[in-house]
Amino acid sequence: MRFQHVALPAFGYALPDECVSSDALEERIGAVYERLNLSVGRLELMSGIRERRFWPPGTRPSDVAARAGAQALERSGLERSQLGCLVFASVCRDFLEPASASVVHHRLELPETCEAFDLSNACLGFASAMALVAGRIERGEITAGLVVAGEDGRPLVEETLRALGAEGVGRPEIKRAYASLTIGSGAAALVLARRDAFPEARRLLGATSLADTAHHALCSGDVSAGGGGPLMETDSEALLQAGNALAARTFERFLAEQEWTRGSIDKIVTHQVGAAHRRLLFETLALDPARDYPTVSSLGNIGSVSLPISFALAQEADFFAPGDRIAMLGIGSGLQSAMLAVA
Repeated sequence: MRFQHVALPAFGYALPDECVSSDALEERIGAVYERLNLSVGRLELMSGIRERRFWPPGTRPSDVAARAGAQALERSGLERSQLGCLVFASVCRDFLEPASASVVHHRLELPETCEAFDLSNACLGFASAMALVAGRIERGEITAGLVVAGEDGRPLVEETLRALGAEGVGRPEIKRAYASLTIGSGAAALVLARRDAFPEARRLLGATSLADTAHHALCSGDVSAGGGGPLMETDSEALLQAGNALAARTFERFLAEQEWTRGSIDKIVTHQVGAAHRRLLFETLALDPARDYPTVSSLGNIGSVSLPISFALAQEADFFAPGDRIAMLGIGSGLQSAMLAVA
């Protein structure tokens, strides 16, 4: 997809105050580590994640998504009456029914003419929602839309630590649970609108996506068998390789569709997973990692909000120069890959 009339007036985000180190998580399963002759520090060494953040227990995804959404709306200056669509795009949701978007819609006091629904696509939910809302703006169906997401990694990490503390846990179980311990928390939002209303704002030029669903079983999450919190099993190595192979194919299509070259990309923002993923992604795509704005060491993998929060933080740090061509690159379980062109 290519867009000519879509602007990105404002991002919003929220981050929890509580920081939890990787070492602190490993110390909680110290007995298992001692039995298996593993040392604390392994998680940070392998993932590059020093710490991640958690919301207070009981925080609902809609609470923090609404907070980020209110910030994005305030920064944009857009009147709520102009919004035609609200998409809630988190992995985490308040409940199965109704849509968490309904809660956010109510909290933000949006008009009844603003449609609201949830969109789920693992870690690429936010990117998928951006493309969907942009398409509606481009076709003239709406003049503006809001994408929000709120991820809460605490329940997954807590349930994973509980499961790893069970009797008989061995290295294979720890290996499958490894990715779950990299997860953090955060919220993000983005206002998208017609370009003629925000001529000075950055533009969304296009979106490219590919799917390789033969690998859907490499990362799978659900409620634990005991009826507790969520649990996720991941074949991290296979996911790393298959994901980057898909990213390589998506990137070539992305360059062709946007009529860009590797050299014409000024800055890069990626979905932050871990140090090994970042290193292999840039090697695979033959891109200079110095053009990237990494956040994973201090935030961990924040699911669907990792990509927009990294973009917002880079923007606040003046990492982008006026006129920069920016590539937003994402890979999500399923497998899916999405890439967005911004200028």
